[in-house]
Amino acid sequence: MRKAQRFNGWTLAAWLFGVLLAGLYGYAVWRLRLTRPHAIPGFIFFGSGVAALAFWSFTARQRRRKKALKAPFPEAWRNILEDQVGFYRQLDPGGKQRFEDRVRRFLAEIRITGVQTEVDDQTRLLVAASGIITLFYFPDWDFYRLEEVLVYPGAFNGESFAQQGKNRDVLGIVGEGSLNRLMILSKPALLQGFRQERDGQNTGIHEFVHLLDGSDGEFDGIPGLLAKQYILPWLGILHKEMKRIARGDSRLRDYGATNKMEFFAVASEYFFERPADLKKNYPELYSMLETIFKKSAPLHLPTK
Repeated sequence: MRKAQRFNGWTLAAWLFGVLLAGLYGYAVWRLRLTRPHAIPGFIFFGSGVAALAFWSFTARQRRRKKALKAPFPEAWRNILEDQVGFYRQLDPGGKQRFEDRVRRFLAEIRITGVQTEVDDQTRLLVAASGIITLFYFPDWDFYRLEEVLVYPGAFNGESFAQQGKNRDVLGIVGEGSLNRLMILSKPALLQGFRQERDGQNTGIHEFVHLLDGSDGEFDGIPGLLAKQYILPWLGILHKEMKRIARGDSRLRDYGATNKMEFFAVASEYFFERPADLKKNYPELYSMLETIFKKSAPLHLPTK
């Protein structure tokens, strides 16, 4: 995900094609005005068609969103969220309505595909909830760079993404390159993350935090939405807590000491699943994560 990114590849191609044709059209009108005035209406019709096609492509996402928001939220979906998503459960009625609207938008805009496994409503809702939890306090921010989430039946190889063979120890991954606009999640890990809500671990949230981290184009543990005055304090807390994990003196899981990117994701899982415990035992870390996920929301949102 990149900040303020609204174009997928096809939309960008359509607009570039439209710009090219507009230039050709302008040149042709100038030339034909001198030699063949009767051909100008045909060029006008052709140029209008190209412009309409580009506009239709550009607004496709907005149309899907509007259509999704018109439909009533299924009661069966609401029951799944109430039963399995603690973050949703603790919201007031207005907050739950906003969460449900975000769910409908997410499911209308991002494909969720099962690979050798079934994807039912529960799975789709928990994928959506994973992303919405991380962005709930950012109403105008979406995962524009994410187009599809692949759901695997289990762990997979982090390099080849194979589901068979050796080194199948990865439960979720996201990024660029061969994974551009894609996320892969292990279905059992996704379900377990919400089934065990108080263990401080959630694979879905973890991977969506990585996307938030990469909103400035860098997966470096410093989210692009963080205001500049908070970056140095955040890095100070980050390095201190990573050392505590390495010493075995932390409630955060060991994987958080891997690098800054993984620390941010691991700490964020804990923040969303065990906020009271984090606030009591790691007040500085809790305060900074609260700044990242809540207080800095008005500061660096992309302009639509």
